[in-house]
Amino acid sequence: MAKKFSGSEAGNVVEMPAAKASEAAQKDKAARKPAKAKGFDIEAATLPESIIDAAYHSGGYPYGKRMKRKRYSRELQPLQIELQKLMRWVQKEGERIVIVFEGRDGAGKGGTISRFTQHLNPRHARIVALSKPSDTETGQWYFQRYAAEMPTAGEMVFFDRSWYNRAGVEPVMGFCTPAQTEHFLREAPAFEGMLARDGIRLIKLFLTIGREMQMTRLHARWHDPLKRWKLSPMDFEAIPHFDDYSRAFDAMLGRTSTEDAPWFVVRSNDKLRARLNAIRHVLRAIPYKDKDETAIGALDDKVVISVARYLDKGGEPEG
Repeated sequence: MAKKFSGSEAGNVVEMPAAKASEAAQKDKAARKPAKAKGFDIEAATLPESIIDAAYHSGGYPYGKRMKRKRYSRELQPLQIELQKLMRWVQKEGERIVIVFEGRDGAGKGGTISRFTQHLNPRHARIVALSKPSDTETGQWYFQRYAAEMPTAGEMVFFDRSWYNRAGVEPVMGFCTPAQTEHFLREAPAFEGMLARDGIRLIKLFLTIGREMQMTRLHARWHDPLKRWKLSPMDFEAIPHFDDYSRAFDAMLGRTSTEDAPWFVVRSNDKLRARLNAIRHVLRAIPYKDKDETAIGALDDKVVISVARYLDKGGEPEG
């Protein structure tokens, strides 16, 4: 059976008086960019033109054209050389670095991580992508299995999703109670503060994409036999629950961005720009030896945005 999604499936319609409904609609229209696509069939051979046309600019993406692959390759190489310097410094100084990658399904977390680690020694640059908890882990302190993956001296750890499942997929899909999510939002800053005070350098990146861009990427995964493995049952719920995720992510970003562990949002409709600027952000955030500022280049503040500025501009898109 074809898997079809519609924005109308994301929630129940609540009737209200006409005057209030009109006022609410006007506020809603002013606050959001409406989605152009009403439905989505992941098994269809091609996507509707409305989705394809809207994808790149969805979610208010600021660029009109994609970055050229040639320019991307030219800018990526010196950044990866700088990552080698960073890794040598981490090993020599016994530093511990944790980089958390969170974001929407299809936002490019895995691809971005792979560009970080492509030329790094896997003995010292480790990727953590945990599956769902076992029965034993479910009965443990929530942060316990993540704490066990923290780096030792001279190591960098990249979390491809993290403890923030409790603020995103779990509450949206009903895998935890509202009380558990509220408890998490209170405790996560304390957990991360403990890591920071112990000397771990913690960097948190949230990758976001627009609704139509998410549609195109999930559709592409379904139709590529080499990438279909990336689709989980949760991915099929990403579109009908798009707005639910928006609200959950806004709450997560607003309540868990702290001085010890601030969030930065990476706008990822253009994967190439997102990868380059995610690497630049990390290189600029860590004071490693022999840093070459010219090689790193300027951070694009249209692509990597502080949480305060992002939420001030409306936060995650809805529609």
